[in-house]
Amino acid sequence: MAHKKWIVADADKEKASMLSEKLNIDPFIAFLLVSRGIDNELSASEFLSDSCVFTSPYSLADMDKAVNRINKALDNDEKICIYGDYDCDGVTSTALLYTFFESMGADVAYFIPNRLTDGYGMNMSAVDKIKSWGTDLIITVDNGISAVDEAEYIYSLGMELIVTDHHQIGDTLPKACAVINPHREDNKIKFHDFAGVGVAFKLACAVYDGDVGDMLEQYADLVAIGTIGDIVALKSENRGLVRAGLALINADTRIGINALRKAAGNDENELSAVDVAFQLCPRINAAGRMDSADTAFELLICDDYDEARFKAEQLNLENTHRHEVETNIADDIREMVEKNPSLIEDRVIVIAGRNYHHGVIGIVASNIVSVYGKPAIIIGIDDDGKCTGSARSIEGFNIFEAISSCSDILTHFGGHPLAAGLGTDEEKIDVLRERINDYARKKYPVMPPQTLRLDCKLSPFYLNTDLVDNLTALEPYGAENSQPVFGLFNVRLMSVTSIGDKKHIRLDVQKKGYNFKIVQFNTSADDFPYKAGDMLDFAVKVSKNYFKGKYYLSVKSVDVRLNGIDDDKYFLEKSDYELFKLGRDGKNNLLPKREDFALLYRFLKQNNGWKYSFDDLYFALGQAVSYGQLSFALDAFCETHLITLDGEKVILNNVSGKADLDNTNVMKTLKGRLNIE
Repeated sequence: MAHKKWIVADADKEKASMLSEKLNIDPFIAFLLVSRGIDNELSASEFLSDSCVFTSPYSLADMDKAVNRINKALDNDEKICIYGDYDCDGVTSTALLYTFFESMGADVAYFIPNRLTDGYGMNMSAVDKIKSWGTDLIITVDNGISAVDEAEYIYSLGMELIVTDHHQIGDTLPKACAVINPHREDNKIKFHDFAGVGVAFKLACAVYDGDVGDMLEQYADLVAIGTIGDIVALKSENRGLVRAGLALINADTRIGINALRKAAGNDENELSAVDVAFQLCPRINAAGRMDSADTAFELLICDDYDEARFKAEQLNLENTHRHEVETNIADDIREMVEKNPSLIEDRVIVIAGRNYHHGVIGIVASNIVSVYGKPAIIIGIDDDGKCTGSARSIEGFNIFEAISSCSDILTHFGGHPLAAGLGTDEEKIDVLRERINDYARKKYPVMPPQTLRLDCKLSPFYLNTDLVDNLTALEPYGAENSQPVFGLFNVRLMSVTSIGDKKHIRLDVQKKGYNFKIVQFNTSADDFPYKAGDMLDFAVKVSKNYFKGKYYLSVKSVDVRLNGIDDDKYFLEKSDYELFKLGRDGKNNLLPKREDFALLYRFLKQNNGWKYSFDDLYFALGQAVSYGQLSFALDAFCETHLITLDGEKVILNNVSGKADLDNTNVMKTLKGRLNIE
C-alpha cells in the first residue's frame, strides 16, 4: 500500500477538561470529541445522546406539494411508480417507499435501472416502459435532480413527477409537482447531508403525518443500511437514524435483512455500523454491480423466510462473483504495469482494458489509489470501442475538475471531487491520459499526499477492554465520525506468527516492559518487511472479541512503519523525482553519489537483495539516500548487471570485477539533464 502521511489530531485540553466535567463523561472521550470539532456542551450532549430531535419533513421545500399530490393519487387509486437506483442507497430507498405505499393501500410499482443497459438515473426508454404499465405518478428516489429532459418527456406522456434526491443541484430544476432535495437553498434545515433513503424517509413521514417514532419502528433498518452504504456524514439526524436502524437490524425485525446477516456469516453477534458497511452493504450493492438490483430489492421486501434465504444466498454468490471479477481485472492491470512501469509514474494513473466490467471498475480504481497513492481512472473498453471509465482520487486533488478539463473528448462525465465517471472512445484514451496529466502537472505542482488521521498517541498501558467499552459512546462510526485510530510509537517487534491459513499475521510487540499482540490482516509473514528487534510505529484500531465466556482485547494494525520516519522529506523527494521524470528541471539530490552507491550495495548484499517494496527499501536505508537517488542508483545497478529488477523485487547477480557506474547511460543522461560535469 502507498505510504501515507500520519497526522496526529490535536485538541484543546482545557476545553476537553471542561466538557468532561460539565457532562460527567470520561476525560479521554471528551478529548476525542474536542479533537473531532465537537467542542461545546450543546453539540457534545446532542452527539452523545441516545435520543435525536428530527426536524419536520415540512422543513424541506416542496414537501407540502408532494404530500398533496400523493394524497390525490391515493384517493383516486392512481398508479404510482417508484423510480430507484441500483446502489445500496437507491435499493433501500425504493424498498422503503414501495412497502410504505403498499401499506397505505396504493397501486404501486417500482423500476430500478440496470447499470449495464440503462445507466444511471432516468432514461427515455424506461419512461416509456413505466407509461405502458398505466402509471400516473412517478416518484424518484436517490436520482432525478438532473433529469430535466426526461421530466419534460414524462409530462408529454400525460404522467406527473415527484423528485426526491440528495445529489447536488444543477442550474435548472426538472419539471415536477415537487422537487425535494436537502441541498435546495429555500429549505429550512441546518443539516443537509442526508442519503437518498433519508430523503425518502422524510417523504414517507410527511405522508404518514404521525409520530416519527412509529415510522422509525417500521423503516429505520432500511434507512440505516442506505445511509451507511452511501457514506454520508454520520452526524446530526443521520446518527439518530442509524442508531434506530441498528436496533431494528439486531432485533431481526425484517426477514430479508435477517437472512442476509446469516448469509454473511453473522447471525449471532450484534452488528455495528462498521459491520453493516462491510457485511450487508457490499452484498446489496453486488446485485446492481453485477446484474440486476431487483434481487436485492425483492430480498428487502420479502415476507417469506425460505424465499429470503434463497435470495440472500444469491446475493452472496453475486458478491463472490464480484470479488472474482475484481481480482481478474487487478491481475490484468498488474501485468500491464510490469510491462509498462511508466503507467504508474504519471500524476494521474489512467489504465484501460478490454471488457472490464463496468460494475466493478470503481472499486478497482479505489484499490489502485490505495496501492500507489495517486488519483486513478480505470477504463473498460467494449467490443464496439466505446469506453466507460471510473475515477477515484486522493484528498486534495479534485478529480471532477481534472476530468472536466478534458470534457471535449468525453461522451459524458459527472461526479464529485473524490469520485467521478466518464465515457469516451477508444482512440481518445491516450489523449485523455496526456491531457489529464498535463492538467495535473500545471494545477498540482506538488501532489497532495495520502493522509492517515490518528486520534492521538496512546500508551500501551491503556490498551484494555475498558478502553473499548468507553469508546462505544462515539458509535455509530462512519463518514466524518470514523472509528478511532491510535498511534503506538517506538514499539519493539518481538516475533511474527502466521495465522488464518498464512494470509494474516500476529505480531508480538513490547514497549517499556509491556507486552501485547497486534493483528495485521491481509499480510503474509513473507510480505512483512520487518524483523524481530525492529523499532516500529503502529496505527491501530481496538475492539474486543468474545470467546469461551470472556471478552478479549483485539488490536488491529491499520498501518505500520519504521520508527522515526520523516514524512515531509519522503513526499518532497518523491515529488521532485516524479516531476523530473515528467520533464521538469531537477535538483542535485537526484544524482546518486559514490557513497550512496556503496551504502545501497552493502545493504543489498547484507539482505541478499530485497523482496519488498521500493518504499520499504527507501525507509530501510534510513532515508539516507533520497528517493530519486535510490531509483537512479537501482537503474545504474541494472545497467551494469549487478542486479535484476523483478517488479520492485531486487535480485543480486554474481558479477566479477568492478562496475563502472559513472559511465552508465543512466548516469550520463542524468548528469546531462542536471548540467553536472
